[in-house]
Amino acid sequence: MNNTTHRKNHIFASDKKTFIMAMDHGANFNVLPGLKYPGRIIREVANAGVDAFLATPGMATYFADDFLGKGLILRVDGGVSFLGDHSKPIQWVVTAEDALRLGADSIITMCFPGSTFENEILSNLSRVIMDAHRWGLPVTAEALPRGFEKSDDARTPENITFACRQSVEFGADIIKTIYTGDQDSFQNLTDSVYAPVVILGGAKKVPERQLLQEIKDAMEAGGAGVAMGRNIWGHEQPAKYSAAIAKLIHEDCSVDIALKELNKIF
Repeated sequence: MNNTTHRKNHIFASDKKTFIMAMDHGANFNVLPGLKYPGRIIREVANAGVDAFLATPGMATYFADDFLGKGLILRVDGGVSFLGDHSKPIQWVVTAEDALRLGADSIITMCFPGSTFENEILSNLSRVIMDAHRWGLPVTAEALPRGFEKSDDARTPENITFACRQSVEFGADIIKTIYTGDQDSFQNLTDSVYAPVVILGGAKKVPERQLLQEIKDAMEAGGAGVAMGRNIWGHEQPAKYSAAIAKLIHEDCSVDIALKELNKIF
C-alpha cells in the first residue's frame, strides 16, 4: 500500500494538530445565505489559521486559488438531500481517482453503525478505504452511531467510541466525530482509537465560550483538533473566530485568551 503520510501532513501541522474548516454542507443541505460567497470566506479563514478544508467537488473546482495551499479533504458520499424522504442511504459518488484529480489530500465518507442502512453505508466505507489506499490517499471517516436517526443511545459515549473504533478497524486514517460530553469519556475514546480524532461542531449554534471550552476539553483529552463549519462560517466574524480557534489548538492557550483573540480590535 502506498504511504499516506505525505498527504496527511498537508492536513496536520508539525504539532500533529489540525483545524479543519468544514464547508461541505451544501452538497446535502441548504447553506444560504450564510455560504452565498464561499470563496471570500475560504480565503479569509485560510489566512486566519485554518489548516485544511472539508469541501465538495464544486468548491475544489471553482475556489482552488482561495484555499491558499491548505489541505483539502473531499466529500465523496452523497446522492441524497434534506428535501428527500430519507428512504434511501447515502451513496459513494466520487472515486479516489476523481478526488486526486481535484487535488484532494484526503477523502471523507460516513460511518453510521446501527443506522437503518448500516449495511450499505459500512460496506461503502470499507470499499472507499481500500480504493483510496491503493492510491496512497488517506480516508477520513465521519463516525456517528445510528447516523442522524433519533434514538436514546445514538450519542452515548460508549456507542460513539464504538463507531470510532470500528472506523479504524476498517482502515480509516482520520476520525471525525462528536465530543462525548466530558473529558474522561473522551480520553477513553482517544485511548481506544489508534488514529487521530477530530471533533465536529454540529448543526446547533452554541455560544462562543461554550464552543471554545469544548475544543479545549477535547484537546486536553487526546483530541487532534476540530472539523467544524456552521458555528464558524455562520459567525458574524468568521476570520476572527478562526484565529481564536487556531490559537487554542496550536498554542494551547486558555479559553479566555482565545476569546481575547476573537474580540481583538485590528
